[in-house]
Amino acid sequence: MEKSTSEKVVCYVVQREHLLVFTHLDVPLDVTGVQVPAGTVRPGEDPAAAAVREVLEETGMKADVVRPLGTAAYDYSPARFEIATRHFFLLRPATPADIARQWEAGESDPDHGGGQQRWECRWMPLAQAHVLSAGLGAMLGSLCG
Repeated sequence: MEKSTSEKVVCYVVQREHLLVFTHLDVPLDVTGVQVPAGTVRPGEDPAAAAVREVLEETGMKADVVRPLGTAAYDYSPARFEIATRHFFLLRPATPADIARQWEAGESDPDHGGGQQRWECRWMPLAQAHVLSAGLGAMLGSLCG
């Protein structure tokens, strides 16, 4: 079977050495892991604009792009037969956020289909971000230095 291709963004929203992450509320952690805002670039959409949109859609937070971090290919197999070109971005909250805060967010119509999804957002110390799932931590090293 031929694998489909897609263009995605992965968003590292960082402030005070903390990374914005989320975990799903309705799906076990061992299925979804710890994630950062990410999603599909729409046809004709600039990846940086997609990053800002995805952070807002997935967390309710407005963020600004600081800089692009690079791209990487990711093979979703065996979960689905798709290879994504992922554009990684460093972002910061448009207004300072309380890093002690946790909040619920979600999507009623995710790009990959399926029903409503809910998750809990929180700030994780960057030093612990190695636990990100599904290759989402691929560019964390570019935040150092």
